[in-house]
Amino acid sequence: MSRLEVTIVEARNLKDHDTVGEGDPYIELWIDEDYKQKTSTQKNNNNPVYNETFTFNLTSGKHVLHLKAIDKDVADKDKIGEGKLDFGAVVNGGTPID
Repeated sequence: MSRLEVTIVEARNLKDHDTVGEGDPYIELWIDEDYKQKTSTQKNNNNPVYNETFTFNLTSGKHVLHLKAIDKDVADKDKIGEGKLDFGAVVNGGTPID
Protein backbone atom coordinates (compact mmCIF):
# COMPACT_ATOMS: atom_id res chain seq x y z
CA MET A 1 0.00 0.00 0.00
CA SER A 2 1.26 3.47 -0.88
CA ARG A 3 1.33 6.38 1.54
CA LEU A 4 1.24 10.14 1.14
CA GLU A 5 2.93 12.40 3.67
CA VAL A 6 1.74 16.02 3.80
CA THR A 7 3.22 18.84 5.87
CA ILE A 8 1.12 21.93 6.53
CA VAL A 9 3.72 24.64 7.07
CA GLU A 10 1.76 27.89 7.38
CA ALA A 11 -1.08 30.05 6.12
CA ARG A 12 -0.83 33.75 5.34
CA ASN A 13 -3.26 36.67 5.45
CA LEU A 14 -6.32 34.59 6.26
CA LYS A 15 -9.62 36.43 6.06
CA ASP A 16 -10.87 37.38 9.51
CA HIS A 17 -14.44 36.31 10.27
CA ASP A 18 -14.34 37.39 13.93
CA THR A 19 -15.80 40.72 15.04
CA VAL A 20 -13.27 41.06 17.87
CA GLY A 21 -9.63 40.05 17.50
CA GLU A 22 -8.25 37.76 14.82
CA GLY A 23 -9.43 34.34 13.71
CA ASP A 24 -8.76 30.98 15.32
CA PRO A 25 -7.86 28.97 12.20
CA TYR A 26 -7.17 25.32 11.61
CA ILE A 27 -6.79 23.28 8.42
CA GLU A 28 -8.80 20.15 7.60
CA LEU A 29 -7.27 17.81 5.04
CA TRP A 30 -8.46 14.57 3.53
CA ILE A 31 -8.32 12.23 0.58
CA ASP A 32 -11.25 10.12 1.72
CA GLU A 33 -14.18 12.12 3.15
CA ASP A 34 -14.55 9.48 5.89
CA TYR A 35 -11.01 10.04 7.19
CA LYS A 36 -10.39 13.74 7.76
CA GLN A 37 -7.39 15.01 9.68
CA LYS A 38 -6.80 18.50 11.03
CA THR A 39 -4.08 20.76 12.34
CA SER A 40 -4.10 22.33 15.76
CA THR A 41 -6.17 25.50 16.17
CA GLN A 42 -4.04 28.65 16.23
CA LYS A 43 -5.76 31.09 18.57
CA ASN A 44 -6.13 34.74 17.55
CA ASN A 45 -3.82 34.47 14.50
CA ASN A 46 -4.48 35.27 10.82
CA ASN A 47 -0.93 34.17 9.83
CA PRO A 48 -0.63 30.80 11.59
CA VAL A 49 2.46 28.59 11.50
CA TYR A 50 1.68 24.89 11.89
CA ASN A 51 4.63 22.72 10.79
CA GLU A 52 2.45 19.63 11.26
CA THR A 53 2.82 16.44 9.20
CA PHE A 54 0.04 14.01 8.27
CA THR A 55 0.16 10.57 6.67
CA PHE A 56 -2.50 9.09 4.41
CA ASN A 57 -2.78 5.51 3.16
CA LEU A 58 -3.60 5.63 -0.54
CA THR A 59 -6.26 3.45 -2.06
CA SER A 60 -6.60 2.93 -5.79
CA GLY A 61 -8.51 5.63 -7.59
CA LYS A 62 -8.29 8.30 -4.87
CA HIS A 63 -5.56 10.76 -5.77
CA VAL A 64 -6.92 14.18 -4.78
CA LEU A 65 -5.93 15.92 -1.55
CA HIS A 66 -8.60 18.30 -0.24
CA LEU A 67 -7.75 21.18 2.11
CA LYS A 68 -10.10 23.53 3.93
CA ALA A 69 -9.15 26.47 6.17
CA ILE A 70 -11.68 26.99 8.95
CA ASP A 71 -12.11 29.67 11.62
CA LYS A 72 -13.19 28.03 14.88
CA ASP A 73 -15.67 29.99 16.96
CA VAL A 74 -17.23 29.20 20.33
CA ALA A 75 -20.55 28.02 18.90
CA ASP A 76 -19.78 27.67 15.20
CA LYS A 77 -17.12 27.44 12.52
CA ASP A 78 -16.66 29.54 9.39
CA LYS A 79 -15.03 28.36 6.17
CA ILE A 80 -12.15 30.70 5.26
CA GLY A 81 -11.15 28.97 2.03
CA GLU A 82 -10.51 25.63 0.38
CA GLY A 83 -8.52 23.97 -2.35
CA LYS A 84 -7.50 20.63 -3.77
CA LEU A 85 -4.41 19.07 -5.27
CA ASP A 86 -4.61 16.24 -7.80
CA PHE A 87 -1.47 14.15 -7.33
CA GLY A 88 -2.48 11.30 -9.64
CA ALA A 89 0.42 11.93 -12.04
CA VAL A 90 2.91 11.47 -9.20
CA VAL A 91 1.34 8.17 -8.12
CA ASN A 92 1.41 6.96 -11.71
CA GLY A 93 5.17 7.47 -12.16
CA GLY A 94 5.62 11.23 -12.29
CA THR A 95 8.00 13.37 -10.28
CA PRO A 96 7.49 14.20 -6.59
CA ILE A 97 5.80 17.46 -5.58
CA ASP A 98 7.64 19.66 -3.07
